Amino acid sequence: MAEAETIALRPQRHVRRAPVGASPGTLIADPAARQSALNLTLISPEACEFINNASLDDVSAACEKWPLIWLDCVGLANVGLIEEIGRIFGLHTLALEDVVNTGQRPKADFFDDHAFFVLSMIDDAKAGRYEQISFFFGENFVVTFQEREGDPFEPVRQRIRTSNPSRLRHRKADYLAYALIDAVVDSYFPIVDATADKVDEIENDLLEQPHKQQISQLHMMRRSTNVLKRTLWPLRDALLTLTRSDAPFITAGTKIYFNDTLDHAIRLSESVESQRDTMIGLIEVQLSLSQARTNEIVGVLTIVSAIFIPLTFLAGIWGMNFDPSVSPWNMPELLAPYGYPAALGFMAVVAVSLVAFFHWKKWL
Repeated sequence: MAEAETIALRPQRHVRRAPVGASPGTLIADPAARQSALNLTLISPEACEFINNASLDDVSAACEKWPLIWLDCVGLANVGLIEEIGRIFGLHTLALEDVVNTGQRPKADFFDDHAFFVLSMIDDAKAGRYEQISFFFGENFVVTFQEREGDPFEPVRQRIRTSNPSRLRHRKADYLAYALIDAVVDSYFPIVDATADKVDEIENDLLEQPHKQQISQLHMMRRSTNVLKRTLWPLRDALLTLTRSDAPFITAGTKIYFNDTLDHAIRLSESVESQRDTMIGLIEVQLSLSQARTNEIVGVLTIVSAIFIPLTFLAGIWGMNFDPSVSPWNMPELLAPYGYPAALGFMAVVAVSLVAFFHWKKWL
């Protein structure tokens, strides 16, 4: 699962859609999709069983023997397998089409005897890669579809393995669906918290010693938060739909837990929005500090130039080729025994006077 580090998260996918005019519910696999594999988790109050690389026969047989089934399909390349899973559990074809056409906006849809919930999870933090994960759940089953291996569900599996009492063993599919969705939502917290720490670090460095690299860092991180915002804001609406649902297979007790997950999503959204505003403010501060530094340098150079302008003027006059022997008005001080030090002293007095004047005007 994603590590808690700050990276520029961005979707790295092209959304694949059915051809124009195709029949609704047409499943077309992405050529780059991974081969499908089935992982089956069988649950009862007294026992549980895990079957990796399960077959459709295993699934069909388990439906008749176990009170609660969790089928996890990893990889979306095998369209025929996905259609058969839909037939076994009675999944709506339009929802299955959304499963295959990844890049869906987080949402919750309800059908006669099952619900469909889709959201994105951070698949690889280092690569900045998202993955769509789809949930179907009804009275006694949960079916999940992932694009690739790797998920935040291991704590849920461990809770299923633990001995009684266990809510996951005794409750129905809606509670298991809640536990899985909540695990995906909570997996965002390490990334969001790491980003917040990085923003604080950049803010401290910026106030102490601003440099150009901070602008590029902040822009990359702002792009990351923009992607997170586009993912988390619609997720709030989807979770709100679950909490307000009147579907018979979602109990009032489970709605309380879904409401807690909604609270987590709201906290994440608000944190991401706050970080985004902070980054924008830091970018503006960095630009202001850079501009102030430039103005300070220009001011110093202007003052230095203002001091040397009259000195250059005097040196230019005394440097002209006058001949005092031709006329007493042709620079008679050129023949004075102390003319040179007198000229330098007068220029020094002019320079000191200008510096004192600038201090008096508070320009220095």
